[in-house]
Amino acid sequence: MGYQQGLSGLQGASSDLDVIGNNIANANTVGFKAASAQFSDLYANSVSGAVANGIGIGTQLATVAQVFQQGGFATSQNPLSMAISGNGFFQVNSNGVTTYTRDGQFSPNASGNITNSAGGQLMGYGVNADGSINTSAIVPLTAPQGNIPPKATSSITGQFNLSTTDTAQTNSPFNFSDSSTYTLKQPVQAYDSLGNAKTVNLYFVKSTTVGSWEVYAGADNTAPTDLGTASFDSSGKLTGLTAKSATASGNKFTFSIANTTGAVTPQSVSLDLTGSTQFGATKSGVSNLVADGFASGALQNYSVAADGTITGSYSNGQSMKLGQVFVVNFNDPQGLTSIGGNQYIQTAASGVPQIGVPGSTNHGTIKGSTTENSTVDLTGELVNLITAQRNYQANAQTIKTQQTVDQTLLNL
Repeated sequence: MGYQQGLSGLQGASSDLDVIGNNIANANTVGFKAASAQFSDLYANSVSGAVANGIGIGTQLATVAQVFQQGGFATSQNPLSMAISGNGFFQVNSNGVTTYTRDGQFSPNASGNITNSAGGQLMGYGVNADGSINTSAIVPLTAPQGNIPPKATSSITGQFNLSTTDTAQTNSPFNFSDSSTYTLKQPVQAYDSLGNAKTVNLYFVKSTTVGSWEVYAGADNTAPTDLGTASFDSSGKLTGLTAKSATASGNKFTFSIANTTGAVTPQSVSLDLTGSTQFGATKSGVSNLVADGFASGALQNYSVAADGTITGSYSNGQSMKLGQVFVVNFNDPQGLTSIGGNQYIQTAASGVPQIGVPGSTNHGTIKGSTTENSTVDLTGELVNLITAQRNYQANAQTIKTQQTVDQTLLNL
């Protein structure tokens, strides 16, 4: 028994108390991983190597290990709050330094960048011009706050059934103001380049020629354009189009709309009739009619999918991908170094970062509008605290006993 053992024991117990105290202090810290103080024994060195019956000279702190186990989940009112279910970390750029974290409390800043509370930018995959995710480059993710611009309608797709039981039209010429001159009128909403809504009316006139229908299209109350003829065979299948005041290719007419609102004019629009039929029915009708294009829209909300895709929802009913969060894993997460703020940096011990799409092999999935709770078990930490305190007291008693022995020797 000696002062060396007692002092090292006091230092070890003090370090243990520090780690336990830090765990307790972070019991409510989002994404915090509880730590554990790990110790090793100490022996005096010998020139000749191991010493038989050697007496140890105390203990030392070997490492403070983070316990990277899954935390529980809590619902968040912030749609950009995220939690990882499974392995991995978020990658953040903090003033040019790449860090990793399990704390998914993100929100857009004034510039539209998605950041954490310390201003670090969340990294991920951006979006191509066509709206697809670009996985070839890592970029800071953004959530633009402004309106999305309008998109002019360029395509109308419809699957019609033009009934064989309808009476062929003999009232001519065609007059869009006179319903007795056409068989079917079907409106669809479209938009010009400024986002102004307009109604495109499609007219179908059953011809006296078997299997033949005249097709017209016009915007709002303007005179429609005679697109041409749609022909069907005896099995009711669309066999082709014959153009008149439009162009035809396959099952698609292309025609022009004149705009008077200051928008781009003429506006070219295609009408795709693929899938249309001529079967017997009570009357002609449409089963599916879709026009692209939309008005300008203001951002209303965000959502984050399990694969990390961030989607913005807009007031015009549109949804647009804003980017995709990836997940970073390491061969040995214990080798990461904590730098505070719930952030870690890569080391040689951790290995290189392994970036993957959420849900891919060895990479967790993303929970949107969710945060991950601290993994600290308060009950367990309080028990550890009592144990560490008693350990400290016992080592103090060791020193006190050594002092008594020394005093006895001095009194001889």
